[in-house]
Amino acid sequence: MNTTNLQIPIRRDLKIAATEVALEQGFSSLQEAVRVFINKMAQKTIDVVFIPKTIKLSQKAVKRYNKITEDIEKGIGIYEVHDVDDLMRQLNS
Repeated sequence: MNTTNLQIPIRRDLKIAATEVALEQGFSSLQEAVRVFINKMAQKTIDVVFIPKTIKLSQKAVKRYNKITEDIEKGIGIYEVHDVDDLMRQLNS
């Protein structure tokens, strides 16, 4: 088998964290996870996208943001500024 080594310098804490996640996801090692990823990338059978995880708000936070939205729609707490000096006065008061 014709193989080569790929050396990638990374922080030690990053390697440890990535290894833990790879093991949690069923890989036998971080190397195996990287090998699978590189194979799929080379075969163009994988798309890499970075999607942040959805944050689930608590009921208390949902209630708070709903109240803020209602207030904005009613014009409560909305201020009009006419110039920079007026903005600074309102921010400092």
